[in-house]
Amino acid sequence: MILSIVCLIGGLILILAGANYLTEGSSAVARRIGISDLIVGLTVVAFGTSAPELVISVISAIEGNAGLAVGNTVGSNIFNILAIIGITAMVRPIKVEKSIMTNEIPLVILSSAVLLVMANSPLLDGAPNAVVTRVDGIILLLFFAIFMRYTFAQAKSGGQPDDPAAQKASSTPQLPVWRSAIYIIGGLAALIYGGDLFVDGASGIARRFGVSDAVIGLTIVSIGTSLPELATSITAAIKGMPGLAIGNVIGSNIFNIFFVLGTAATITPLPLGGVGNTDLLVLAGASLLFWLFGQFYKSRTFTRSEGTLMAVGYVGYIAWLVATA
Repeated sequence: MILSIVCLIGGLILILAGANYLTEGSSAVARRIGISDLIVGLTVVAFGTSAPELVISVISAIEGNAGLAVGNTVGSNIFNILAIIGITAMVRPIKVEKSIMTNEIPLVILSSAVLLVMANSPLLDGAPNAVVTRVDGIILLLFFAIFMRYTFAQAKSGGQPDDPAAQKASSTPQLPVWRSAIYIIGGLAALIYGGDLFVDGASGIARRFGVSDAVIGLTIVSIGTSLPELATSITAAIKGMPGLAIGNVIGSNIFNIFFVLGTAATITPLPLGGVGNTDLLVLAGASLLFWLFGQFYKSRTFTRSEGTLMAVGYVGYIAWLVATA
């Protein structure tokens, strides 16, 4: 029990430190080569902060624990939208570019809708159990390839962020290349190792109190593996880089479903187990809410009140999970 607590605290410290250095290094690279913070958030930062989900889901699939693999992915994406965007907006309202509302966030909605359909396709055909098949996994990887092609096409087109905070950030002194590289590599390493420590500690504590693997996957593991995204987005928002803050969440969600779950399902079919339609519908609803809050009320801004509603929604979802476990 004591070792689990030490892992929990140590992992959290590493995650926070890693997020700070990763944000500094990646934004410096973005300014140096003329790529917007959004593109960096959609690629290198999203990939790095999603590495814990990839490792855990693939290992879980190989070891035959499909419920944990799917629960980790679904739970992480719900946490990313409701908790991370919610908490980040509560800390500092997020002003987003028009292209994010019309191009990137709809891809998040698409990814959750595709997963919902794939999970229910066996039921529509009369099969007794919901499962993400190997064919589904290959299709998800193809979606991911299309997303990457689109992202790099956006990067080649140039396009700097149009918000004043990002323009101010782009005018600040640049870090040397070698220091940026150290910040990125060291930050990613700290995030990944810290996430592993946190999950190990939290899972040990949860099992100590008799919590099931399904609930662990949807809650503690998904929260733990998403802490890098939370720390990175909050740090980026505080430092005046909204493109990086929101791009990190968008890229991570798309990466989690299309690449992480696609890779795991290609290795072995993934029965959903304790992950039900309610969880998938919550993910789809959160994705749609993500777009609606950004699009309406105050145009292209996630306000503190909207962030509070999203965070409260996540707390309500966790309370429901615990109550029905």
